[in-house]
Amino acid sequence: MSFATTYNQIIAAVNKIDPIAYAKTRNYTNGAVTLLSPYLSRGVISTRMVAESLYQKGYKTYQIEKLLQELAWRDYYQQVWLALNNQIFEDIKQPQQDCSHYEIPAALLNASTGINAIDNAITDFYETGYLHNHVRMYIASIACNMGKAHWLTPSRWMYYYLLDGDLASNSLSWQWVAGTFSAKKYYCNQQNINNYCHTNQTNTFLDFSYDQLVLNDTPPVLAIQNTFNAITNLPHTPLPTINNQLPVLLYNSYNLDPNWRKEAHCNRILLLEPSHFKQYPVSNTVIAFIVALSKNIPGIQVYCGEVEDLASLGALQFISRRHPAFTHYPGTKDAPLSLFPAVTGYYNSFFSYWKKCEKYLTPTGFKE
Repeated sequence: MSFATTYNQIIAAVNKIDPIAYAKTRNYTNGAVTLLSPYLSRGVISTRMVAESLYQKGYKTYQIEKLLQELAWRDYYQQVWLALNNQIFEDIKQPQQDCSHYEIPAALLNASTGINAIDNAITDFYETGYLHNHVRMYIASIACNMGKAHWLTPSRWMYYYLLDGDLASNSLSWQWVAGTFSAKKYYCNQQNINNYCHTNQTNTFLDFSYDQLVLNDTPPVLAIQNTFNAITNLPHTPLPTINNQLPVLLYNSYNLDPNWRKEAHCNRILLLEPSHFKQYPVSNTVIAFIVALSKNIPGIQVYCGEVEDLASLGALQFISRRHPAFTHYPGTKDAPLSLFPAVTGYYNSFFSYWKKCEKYLTPTGFKE
């Protein structure tokens, strides 16, 4: 599997969405998933744009509600990040129970758990940067609830390789599975994996009923731990050429929208800050994907350096999109794009957030 990077191809993928088939089959690894998450995470397209494209085709709210909810989960996690800041990298609601270590089972790193669907998915993941959402939950459950690992290190391992890596969605999803941002832990068993991954494996450490599974000890295959230390290899770039008479639009790994202030006369710079990627490392494949997506923005210059380096070039007017990872940017900050821009603040659960969002829906679209 590979992901296109030209804007026309991305819009073509949006136009191919079948929200009815998505609702019926999305949990299956061969289901009618949209495969849009890398473009949503990188800000090439927005959740609102995807929803509006479906309404424009004549779909009714009841037909696309499941897809709307899944899009809203992404926005909800962003709201949690905005509210809690770096606390999303700590246990939020309660400490992780039955946690034995802060590393990662080596069997996950090596794709050698013995669960065929999982090992094959991880092997492919290293090549493609993609994991089906259900498989992500399986992996997190194996790591945290069977392997007794604290969620943070394995979540960073997964984030490192994800083309759609979003710190909020990734971290909070892992916390949901580990029971630190939910009422209870999420467990998967072999029957569930067989059902949704179309395998028929038996006699594994997951081949138990759920009642028994929660009582089992850590399987020997998960007992060996490894650390996960990663670095980001950023390209070497010169200082950009700046017209000091024009403002500077700052793009980043979460905002690669070619339509953002499209008609404005500006310097356009994709800023890849070493300090950010030192704290949140990503793979070479992810960096290449980000740079490729930026090519949809006419006139953009890629600069690997700190925002302070740009500021030192002269009295510049900076404009960016507000984002919790880049609150240190100077200058004007445009509002982020979301499904329900009027619904802001922290909500204790997704469903309390969604209940508020529903008030802004009609049977055929969004309320003005």
